[in-house]
Amino acid sequence: MRRHKLPTETFLESAQRQLNICNACRYCEGYCAVFPALELRSTFTEADVTYLANLCHDCRACLDACMYAPPHEFGVDIPATLRTARDAGYVRYAWPHRLATLLWHHPRASVAVATLGGFVAALVAESANGRSLVAGRSGPGSFYTVIPWLGMVLAFGLAALFIIAVVSGAIVTFWRSGTVRPGKASWGAAWRGVIADVVPLRYLGGGGPGCPYPDPDRPSHGRRLLHQAVLYGFLLDFASTCVAAIYQDILHRMPPYPVTSLPVLLGIIGGVGVIAGCTGLLHLRYAAWRLRHERPAPQDVSFVAVLNLVAITGMILLILRATPAMPILLDLHLASVFALFLTLPYSRFVHAAYRVAALLRNRLEEAAQPQLGAEDEGVAA
Repeated sequence: MRRHKLPTETFLESAQRQLNICNACRYCEGYCAVFPALELRSTFTEADVTYLANLCHDCRACLDACMYAPPHEFGVDIPATLRTARDAGYVRYAWPHRLATLLWHHPRASVAVATLGGFVAALVAESANGRSLVAGRSGPGSFYTVIPWLGMVLAFGLAALFIIAVVSGAIVTFWRSGTVRPGKASWGAAWRGVIADVVPLRYLGGGGPGCPYPDPDRPSHGRRLLHQAVLYGFLLDFASTCVAAIYQDILHRMPPYPVTSLPVLLGIIGGVGVIAGCTGLLHLRYAAWRLRHERPAPQDVSFVAVLNLVAITGMILLILRATPAMPILLDLHLASVFALFLTLPYSRFVHAAYRVAALLRNRLEEAAQPQLGAEDEGVAA
């Protein structure tokens, strides 16, 4: 089907030509996992290009080191080529395809409409309770006097199930499209290797001296630190939600909770991390626009912006939760969370799942090479 193709046949041919040049040169093989994986292949199928694209962390170190990069006549720009292939894969493997195409190609409008729609829905639900939209409410269960608990659970529970279904289906399709031969490789060892790659975000290190993005003359580990702030901040916020669920459903302690309670402390630390990381990444995008003349892609900006909005509205709600502004702030926060949930399977968020899958395949493939070589020797003998 057409939707299972890269943008154009010409693009695929260009990608294959550039990868073959890299395979012959091999100057960048120590930079990241892309180049050792590339060297295991003598030809590159569409599935190979998509797989290599998801191994790439877009640090740009190879571009700045490449002797064949533009303006050379060979025009080798591996980061840009793999970025295009990666984006095409996000839409290609997602379902329903029409919705994925619509949300991916109109991210700013999608976020704006989803946020506005969620805010209106929250206001309608609040008005249905017969309560004033601006009134101070405090004490256990005060949030549920604005939006009923059942309404929150149904809306966000169904949205979470939808996200899991879409992202899981996409990753399964991506995995099956590959040609990995794990042989007798240990999956346990492979997963340990993936964790060792992901926890420090190893491949955002630019091969050691740091990522040369956005300033090619000043590589640093700033981009990696900002990504870590977003990643670990997001995980802490998720942990805060899980602990709050335990407090409410098992310990029967209704929110909102004291500032010194575990769910609130986790939420504060996580929220600060997300805000700092997202704000910093947005700054880097516009710095790259200034230094590299790379206009930020709408998909990059919209996801980071809506994630930042969720964290910011959550922190403001925490500070002002005992004031008359609490109902409106809760509505705005829930609306931003709704927008994040709706667009999440069709946004840059999915790069995390794809890269984990690609790193796992890479670990299995590398572990299988000696075994495959031994098997080939046995056959030859």
